[in-house]
Amino acid sequence: MSRIGQTFAALKAQNKKALIPFITAGDPGRGMTVPLMHALVEAGADIIELGVPFSDPMADGPVIQRASERALANKIGLKDVLAMTAEFRKINTTTPVVLMGYANPVERMGYAVFAEAAKAAGVDGVLTVDIPPEESAGVADVFKAAGLDPIFLLSPTTPESRVELVAAAAGGFIYYVSLKGVTGSANLDMDEVAQKIATIRRHCTLPVGVGFGIRDAATAEAVARIADAVVVGSRIVNEIETSPESEVVSRVKTLVQDLRRGVDAASK
Repeated sequence: MSRIGQTFAALKAQNKKALIPFITAGDPGRGMTVPLMHALVEAGADIIELGVPFSDPMADGPVIQRASERALANKIGLKDVLAMTAEFRKINTTTPVVLMGYANPVERMGYAVFAEAAKAAGVDGVLTVDIPPEESAGVADVFKAAGLDPIFLLSPTTPESRVELVAAAAGGFIYYVSLKGVTGSANLDMDEVAQKIATIRRHCTLPVGVGFGIRDAATAEAVARIADAVVVGSRIVNEIETSPESEVVSRVKTLVQDLRRGVDAASK
């Protein structure tokens, strides 16, 4: 069982839900990422989603787009992200790390080369937004052969036939995009989210994480009542963007602690 699988199994045994915060590697500075990763864990993160900076992040809204721009200005590339993960692993050998990004940097490195390098660095899962399951033939197999969980997105408009396709190809967990739009979009309709999760679970035994639109402890609690994991990105990245650099780590830690309390309240 992968580290991701072990994490979800341990949480289920405790009747708890996972909190998965997202940050962009290299934002706000090259030396900030590993300290931020450790702070996320200290604040209650169960899994870390680490964004690989990319020039055309089509699934991301303005907040995470700007984070990619800042990281690219800091000369952060895929090899740097792997090096940061390896540095994180020198202290933390248990918290799963999922790389979230786009196909171009991975394809340029070569899927097999990337997969082996990612596994060696301590990566556990890969979410490549623009490699849908229909185009993942071979790629998901390469990732799985290296011990990486290929993670795929589902959305409010995904038909049941495609849910089955994703369930067959995916590993680790299913990432349900709760809104029609990019990251950082507007308010959630919890009834609609609950109905879609029920549909996903009819076809898939993997845990279901919900992301997009989760901004505070209250929405984190509401999502945790119906999902296996709560994914928070734009709200955390916005905190990074708006904080003085000397206060970034402490402010992010405080925010994630609040989100943790919300997630845990759902289990009481």
